[in-house]
Amino acid sequence: MPTPIDHAAAVAAETARFVTTVRAADPDTPVPTCPGWTLSDLVRHTGSVQRWFTVLLRQKLQEPPRSRDVELRLPPTPDGYPAWLAEAAAQAGAEFAVTDPDAPMWAWGADQHARFWERRMLFETLVHRVDAELALGLDPAVDPVLAADGVSEFLTNLPFAAGFAPGTAALRGADRTIRFTRTDGDGDWLVRLRPDGFGLDRQTAASADASVRGTAADLLLLLYGRLDRSADRFEVRGDDELLAHWTANSAF
Repeated sequence: MPTPIDHAAAVAAETARFVTTVRAADPDTPVPTCPGWTLSDLVRHTGSVQRWFTVLLRQKLQEPPRSRDVELRLPPTPDGYPAWLAEAAAQAGAEFAVTDPDAPMWAWGADQHARFWERRMLFETLVHRVDAELALGLDPAVDPVLAADGVSEFLTNLPFAAGFAPGTAALRGADRTIRFTRTDGDGDWLVRLRPDGFGLDRQTAASADASVRGTAADLLLLLYGRLDRSADRFEVRGDDELLAHWTANSAF
């Protein structure tokens, strides 16, 4: 069996890399993968989400929160944002250390336990770290084991995301399937669109109407809209209209 991923440690590592990337950068640098945002917007968003998730974990909420308001203590100027982001990760790490990952609690996704939030925080941070690196002309690297876990996390939880990803309501079909296959290790995900919804189908041996093959990292960035399926790094087969429909309505 594969070694379990330490999501808490990965959050710390990804945040540290994020902070290093942006510390000396111009905070007004545009972020092409997040249209309309600058690096300061990106860092502020990531630090705010980490703080909110930390509050949820601390409170062990058993029902949806009524508010997302948390005390941010945002620095007065963007040059203080990198240190502020590092502080957010430290606060999260302290909460992870005293939280049982198996503790039951509310989550918007499939896994109604505290571990949901550790895992969600990791990929929120990782993807935005990639955004920062792309904005600065760097070539992002993503650990393939983390990337494969991120693909699973995304596809498992996307059917529950309609509250903030309304396009997912259009992901319906008459038993249409899309396969995402990892080329740098084990990993095969079959998504089935049904008249009443969509979700992962565990019958991965079944044929698919459309398929995309790529490395775990590339598939992760494809699902998050950071790469286009037309890129040379992907092998795409089957119904392109179905893939276009998926892309147009699976924005997270």
